[in-house]
Amino acid sequence: MDIKNEQSQLKKLQTRRQELLASLVLPPDGLPGSLANIYRHCGGKTCHCYTGEGHPCWTLTYMVEGKKRVDYVSHDMVEEVRQRVEVGNAYKLGVAELMALNAQIVWLERRERKRREAEEKRRASS
Repeated sequence: MDIKNEQSQLKKLQTRRQELLASLVLPPDGLPGSLANIYRHCGGKTCHCYTGEGHPCWTLTYMVEGKKRVDYVSHDMVEEVRQRVEVGNAYKLGVAELMALNAQIVWLERRERKRREAEEKRRASS
């Protein structure tokens, strides 16, 4: 990669980082994990679920201190939980992108610094 291309890429990455920093707002009611619609069997021999697909219910799956948690979500709370999960996951994706940008910027800045140091060393020896 040539110098101008690296400098252009560095500028683009820094611009995107500033955009992300301006748009990322910690959601106070965001939730981690995923919301899933599952079907459970109640076990009643006279219930339709005994031979059918089961009763629909919702679960929220997430991690706490390295352990998976699965909580049931009542039908009246599904939409609220879904929105909170979407907000929380969007924030997590934004932070992940920000960290990846920071890594790329550090790498390009290090290359630029080494290039300048080598240039200064050549000038000093001339």
